Amino acid sequence: MLESTLGLEIIEVVEQAAIASSHWMGKGEKNTADEVAVEAMRERMNKIHMRGRIVIGEGERDEAPMLYIGEEVGICTREDAKDFCNPDELVEIDIAVDPCEGTNLVAYGQPGSMAVLAISEKGGLFAAPDFYMKKLAAPAAAAGHVDINKSATENLKILSECLNRSVEELVVVVMDRPRHKELIQEIRKAGARVRLISDGDVSAAISCAFAGTNIHCLMGIGAAPEGVISAAAMRCLGGHFQGQLIYDPEVVKTGLIGESREGNIARLKEMAINDPDKVYNADELASGDTVLFAACGITPGTLMEGVRFFHGGARTQSLVISTQSKTARFVDTIHLFDNPKNLQLR
Repeated sequence: MLESTLGLEIIEVVEQAAIASSHWMGKGEKNTADEVAVEAMRERMNKIHMRGRIVIGEGERDEAPMLYIGEEVGICTREDAKDFCNPDELVEIDIAVDPCEGTNLVAYGQPGSMAVLAISEKGGLFAAPDFYMKKLAAPAAAAGHVDINKSATENLKILSECLNRSVEELVVVVMDRPRHKELIQEIRKAGARVRLISDGDVSAAISCAFAGTNIHCLMGIGAAPEGVISAAAMRCLGGHFQGQLIYDPEVVKTGLIGESREGNIARLKEMAINDPDKVYNADELASGDTVLFAACGITPGTLMEGVRFFHGGARTQSLVISTQSKTARFVDTIHLFDNPKNLQLR
């Protein structure tokens, strides 16, 4: 049972990553904020009695030294594991991680950065390539009604009916990117309000599932790996999530995909993705029997507080969501490092 075995420990994994990264909040060094989060996350993972494999990690192409795609983590991946790990009792799991989701947000002290991960049994998470993904996230009430193939105008009308709100009352989160200029114009023309974010669309997607966040929809193109992590959380919450891989450099208008459209299609075929235009739903992106999602706020956000330091310790707020227990738990933790002079309740 994944949750009973790993529930508390995966919370500690994201907590340690968030604390490490938060030491670099506001210092303008996004790479360092990411590196220390990676190190802390990996160190805590390797203390867990499990055999885990990173399916989404720290870069498919940049030869990341830790938490790279394909890396095995956990005590039971050690060479001497046969001495203390019973292979008949051990479930192999796939892990998707983003130790510092929103590195720029941390570097410049902006809200919404988190340490996040999703886990499922082996084969339970879509191994998304390091591409982009067109995304649509919405509350559970709109699940199966809105559709990524429809226009933004059509989806806003459907969403307003599902939520019993006027279009003018809806707030749509969109990444502030040149590629979204026409999308933003259409949303505004339809009457809805737009909340632009610079980074961190995992938080935005999950926020759609919670009433009271004043976020009703996520639209636009972001990173594909983060799309899988968002889908894992939305599957647990019953929210709507769809994703479609974007492989054409002209669409994303960025130099991050340097290959040609044809080269990217060929690369997808090598990964056994023969329909590059397929639209995936949450159940396909996170298809395992059991899916767990965990996040810990690094900087304050819509869902969680950021890391708050005090003399001798820190306080974190985390979220863990499970398809097994059908729960979404907010966990408030005080970490005692030295000899704290006081513990503040609020």
